[in-house]
Amino acid sequence: MHKDIDTSILRAFVAVAETGSVTSAARLLNRTQAAVSQQIKRLEQHFDVELFHREHKRVALGPDGERLLGPAQRLLSMNDETWGMMTTPSFQGEVRLGLPSDLVAAYAPMILRRFYSAWPQVRVSIETGNSEALVDSLDRGELDLSLTTDLKTDRNCETLYRDRLVWIGAPGTTAHKQRPLPITIGGANCRFRPCTLESLMNAGIEWRMVIEITNHEAMCAPVTAGLAVTALLVDSVPSHLTIIDTDQGLPPLPEFDINLHLPRSGASDLAEALAHHIRADFAALYGSNDNRVAHKWA
Repeated sequence: MHKDIDTSILRAFVAVAETGSVTSAARLLNRTQAAVSQQIKRLEQHFDVELFHREHKRVALGPDGERLLGPAQRLLSMNDETWGMMTTPSFQGEVRLGLPSDLVAAYAPMILRRFYSAWPQVRVSIETGNSEALVDSLDRGELDLSLTTDLKTDRNCETLYRDRLVWIGAPGTTAHKQRPLPITIGGANCRFRPCTLESLMNAGIEWRMVIEITNHEAMCAPVTAGLAVTALLVDSVPSHLTIIDTDQGLPPLPEFDINLHLPRSGASDLAEALAHHIRADFAALYGSNDNRVAHKWA
């Protein structure tokens, strides 16, 4: 006998799996934490399995949860595509999004997945670069919206999140103890460059450049090899690298705002739709605007 799966409880499961938190999933789904917890419980009872390992306020997928996640995501994607096709305006075309290269891995999958579920006929093209170049492209009409990382800005924009700049290195290596300190850093227009070098100068630490380039992967390559350290936002740190603790002799670094920019002349309907999804994704991960300080450092 065939049995149907309630997509609402699958949606709660996927939201918890993707955000790592019942609280964040509740924000994303606009439900109470109790309601989301109850839906997870129903799904576990439905399959007679335990889907998550619970540790304090964070949750991690168990073996059965890992097995369910892929099929659940595909089922919800098909559901959302069908619903969108039948009930929403038939948006078609292209929307051009600017992203600093170090934010791509952290945020692009989340943004693209949810936006595509709602607007499958819209193509999102992504331009990467440093924040200054992306704002210039937006002003020239070459982008429809952009995210930037800013220590401070005079431009009218919307702050989505505040994250801390941290020193990173490869686990088990000692590049951070060398003097002069070997560093990799972005090019002349990198927003992180001035405050990183100033912090070293103020701490009396000499440094030498191993590589300077506005490319996230290239900048991290010498770090991965254990030849240098660099500075990145907490949520941009690749999983194979590690944050260098503040007691290891390197100076503290400032916080940066992740800002959303729309054209001064007004955004298109497609840009507004994508901006709405971006706001919702950041709100789901980090809570209200008043609380968006890096969750790993709260």
